[in-house]
Amino acid sequence: MRRNPLPRVPFRVPFWAQILLGLVLGVLLGWVARTTGAAWLGTTLDRVGGIFVQLLKLAVGPLVFLAITVSITNLRNVSNAARLATRTLLWFMATSLIAVAIGLGIGLLTDPGAGTGLSPKDGARPENTGSWLDFLTGIIPTDVVTPFTELKVLQIVFLAAVAGVAALKLGEKAAPLLSFAEAALALLQKALWWVIRLAPLGTLGLIGNAINVYGWNLIGQYATFTVDVYVGCLLVLFGVYPLLLATVGRVSPVRFFRGAWPAIQLAFVSRSSVGTMPVTQKVTERLGVPREYASFAVPFGATTKMDGCAAVYPALAAIFVAEIFGVSLGIGDYLLIAFVSVVGSAATAGLTGATVMTTLTLSTLGLPLEGVGLLLAIDPILDMIRTATNVAGQVVVPVLVAARERILDLGTFNSARSFDIGEADEAGAGTGSAGRPRGGSGHDPAAVPA
Repeated sequence: MRRNPLPRVPFRVPFWAQILLGLVLGVLLGWVARTTGAAWLGTTLDRVGGIFVQLLKLAVGPLVFLAITVSITNLRNVSNAARLATRTLLWFMATSLIAVAIGLGIGLLTDPGAGTGLSPKDGARPENTGSWLDFLTGIIPTDVVTPFTELKVLQIVFLAAVAGVAALKLGEKAAPLLSFAEAALALLQKALWWVIRLAPLGTLGLIGNAINVYGWNLIGQYATFTVDVYVGCLLVLFGVYPLLLATVGRVSPVRFFRGAWPAIQLAFVSRSSVGTMPVTQKVTERLGVPREYASFAVPFGATTKMDGCAAVYPALAAIFVAEIFGVSLGIGDYLLIAFVSVVGSAATAGLTGATVMTTLTLSTLGLPLEGVGLLLAIDPILDMIRTATNVAGQVVVPVLVAARERILDLGTFNSARSFDIGEADEAGAGTGSAGRPRGGSGHDPAAVPA
């Protein structure tokens, strides 16, 4: 009797392992390219990393517009929507204030600019700078096309907010347009998941190019500053957030990180809060936050909630630059740094890098903007931990607010687990049209996979 062979189960490498492999290979290939002077290898690493970042940026404009427009209209299905929005904003500000205080404390204790061997002549004024006038006047666009072609995210947020509020006022007349927006958002997110699957290759290219261009000497030269940024972000990530979850939200920090880890690890390698947004929203829902509220809080956070890029980092950067240029900072300056970090964090706009926020901080303090040029070389390595901290905060706050408002599904939260990006993609990644109101508060435990 002939036996039927057992079905072959294809071996799938977990996404985290793919990321780790890309990281290791990137470091190795970058070292080879720099050591041997292989220009073709260096160019290849640069192109691979650049293409990955460009694919993420390609989705930023329409993704932000559609996500915020749809999320505002979905708030009509949430009871106490104004209360939820207000508390979300207040917690964004509160956690940013804590983060900037940590950054200032570490900077004052370690003197990150001392012993670097750098001098003011090593600096260079960045091409893109920020000022309060630009920040305030730059929110309102001159037309509806330029914000998307030039990727001015704050202006896109403004247009989306106007469109969302107008749709709420129109009511049923706007229903066809909203249905189209939800479908377009789901389609865009599905395509973005395919880009996310390329993150291991993107990691290889970005890390490899950084090692090839700058080498290990650069990290040694900026050792104190690099360690400060990582320690500050890690204190926020694994100190402040767990403490708030345990004391304010009264939920398990361990279970939180188990559920939120896919978004945090992707943020670390992609260096883009907006690019990570579909995964961020998925893990937020899987942690028991009602979908209608999550669909508002996550896009809002992806463009304004930046504890790494807009709180820890600018505080340390300001102290670093002040020390290099021999400028003495006082109590008033430190308070000003805290104010800028809390109020101006939207200037980072969820894109890779924090140059605009840093220049905004330096210009407010009257420090030379050339100091930013001292930090650009090490920026890609620092941006990974900054973005991971940003995204973790973008999940923590909705969980805290939902828990305080008693709309968090504790059963779903306690059963949340990490998932593989590939599995999530195949199971359906939609968080746009999937956010269509179900009635009530959208608190449907069965609809959120455990």
